[in-house]
Amino acid sequence: MGRRKQQAKRSPLMNFIAEWGLFILLLAAFFASRYYIWSPVAVDGHSMDPTLQHQERLIMIKTTSIDRFDIVVASETDTNGEEKLIVKRVIGMPGDTIRYENDVLYVNNEQVDEPYLAEYLAAFQKDKLQETYSYSKQFQDMALAAEAFTQDANGYVDFTVTVPEGQYYLLGDDRLVSLDSREVGSFSRENIEGEVVFRMWPLNRIGTVE
Repeated sequence: MGRRKQQAKRSPLMNFIAEWGLFILLLAAFFASRYYIWSPVAVDGHSMDPTLQHQERLIMIKTTSIDRFDIVVASETDTNGEEKLIVKRVIGMPGDTIRYENDVLYVNNEQVDEPYLAEYLAAFQKDKLQETYSYSKQFQDMALAAEAFTQDANGYVDFTVTVPEGQYYLLGDDRLVSLDSREVGSFSRENIEGEVVFRMWPLNRIGTVE
């Protein structure tokens, strides 16, 4: 009779690793990327209407470079001394001279289009956003008192800002109701958490953010 070959018996630990190792590896990679590369964020308020709407859920990439017109998440200290995250658009890069003349943007003396403002700018010219702001009497009153869609903190429609080196000038797309660099000043790179790249909620608006 031939001798039977003995088969090595794997330990319970080896069995566990064989069955669950790939899943554990993928799970670890997911949580590592969540900490170092990306993060979920939520829109709070109407300052980025209509591009981003209240309570939308977004994905922010932490490792991307920051370019003009990117939508970013920045940290800000409020009047109570508490830190909060805000979502705004980069208008001015370090060292830029930003000028607005009656809703026309100039960057370093060159006129630049802002297509993301087209819908609300047209509504402002039509009826000063009264229909658009029907959900808020306060917003309607602010729009009625405004002489342009983009004004500085003092209500001037023509204003110029020089962005300090190492700083970024951030504005909300809904200029009349946004609290942004016009009032709180520019933001350092360290205060910019990352770039918004994807909308994951609501489902009917899911997709990349331009």
